[in-house]
Amino acid sequence: QVQLVESGGGLVQAGGSLRLSCAASRRTFPIYTMAWFRQIPGKEREFVAAVSGSGISTYYADSVKGRFAISRDNAENTVYLQMNSLKPEDTAVYYCAARSVGVVRSANEYNYWGQGTQVTVSS
Repeated sequence: QVQLVESGGGLVQAGGSLRLSCAASRRTFPIYTMAWFRQIPGKEREFVAAVSGSGISTYYADSVKGRFAISRDNAENTVYLQMNSLKPEDTAVYYCAARSVGVVRSANEYNYWGQGTQVTVSS
């Protein structure tokens, strides 16, 4: 089992920045692919970004490429999502997720989830 706890959400004006953090409970954290998803009411959970276990490979949704950056600190069992140039359409609940093998973009393929953190971008 891996427990994930997100933090860092909040209210920000358009053009601003936020940094989300996700702390994992397990010491074997480095083997897990980590990802961020987001969801607004009435819609499916949407892939945002993912990072391989080593941290070398990163993947982004087209809608956030060039504005968001995912990274991880395996010594601290933590993954981050730096969000810059935020837009009102980035408003959502952001979820951290983990899976043991490989990087995929489908939420159904992730085994572990955090509770989510709200990000609200005002225009």
